[in-house]
Amino acid sequence: MISARALTSEEWRTWRELRLAALRDAPEAFDATLADWQGAGDTELRWRLRLEAVSANVVADLDGHDAGMVSATAPDSDGAVELISMWVAPFARGQGVGDSLVQAVLQWASAAGAIRLRLRVAAWNAPAMALYRRNGFVEGRVLEEDEGGACELEMERLL
Repeated sequence: MISARALTSEEWRTWRELRLAALRDAPEAFDATLADWQGAGDTELRWRLRLEAVSANVVADLDGHDAGMVSATAPDSDGAVELISMWVAPFARGQGVGDSLVQAVLQWASAAGAIRLRLRVAAWNAPAMALYRRNGFVEGRVLEEDEGGACELEMERLL
């Protein structure tokens, strides 16, 4: 069974475990690196502040085990929310955890008065793009392209 729950800063240890696992598992999928959040950067205060600074932080549970995470920003002046920090643990992939996390953000964004949800995704990440398409997102503009031709896309869904 899958369930999703919002985290508070009191649950910083849960967020820390998942975030560090995500950075180890898929470093190319995030702007931050594992080194950024370890060593001197690995403090309770920093983890708590991260959870307080970002409006929505959700963890998915699969059969009693933390299986994924996602965050979302507060609606901007145009009514857009950005979905960020999405990750599903390898043991939970293909079991609906990603869909559950996206749906939790969609519900939160609607309740927060947003009119659209945006995200950034690497164009090479076919499983992530399929997840977002399945949940009603459409591709938008190319945001970045590196020397090798790999690019990051913006995807959007109206609420």
